[in-house]
Amino acid sequence: MTKNKFTVPDICLIGVFTALTVIMAQITIQMPLGVPLTMQTFSISFAAIMLGSRRGFMSVLVYILLGAFGLPVFQSFTGGLGVVFGPTGGFILSFPVMAWMIGLGAEKQGKLSLVAGLVCGTVVNYIGGMLMFSAVTGRSLYEAWLACVLPFIPTAVIKAFAAALLGVKLKSRLSFIQRKTTG
Repeated sequence: MTKNKFTVPDICLIGVFTALTVIMAQITIQMPLGVPLTMQTFSISFAAIMLGSRRGFMSVLVYILLGAFGLPVFQSFTGGLGVVFGPTGGFILSFPVMAWMIGLGAEKQGKLSLVAGLVCGTVVNYIGGMLMFSAVTGRSLYEAWLACVLPFIPTAVIKAFAAALLGVKLKSRLSFIQRKTTG
């Protein structure tokens, strides 16, 4: 079997982490400027750490496709292209790249590379969110930064730390996830 194919266990793990992201997306705090605080980014970081770049990317891609086809998987049980291309859609569209970057950092097996992956993935997520928010709402990039980034920095650090701590610890104990994750 070639390295590019997903095995049945891979597909099952991708499905489990897609479902986890759906569940975590429902843990939401509405914020005053229209961008909610959700646990999606925790779930995406955790999936990427556990699954690596390829499988983490696919888990998030499946999540987005389910939502794009109208299934209520996004925050507050929403779905559809209106959400994907709405004010917060830049966050959603950047999730696969976020997962891929974090997964790459996790595959390197070092704390520094994991931290770099988490930081780079989060920055990409913030940039995507800001750009889409600004484009859809007509607000300036500064206003988008105030709505999409500034209030979320403290929780982003906490979620990244928690995902890394839990992911690294749990992955080391679960042999069925341990297969080589590079690809």
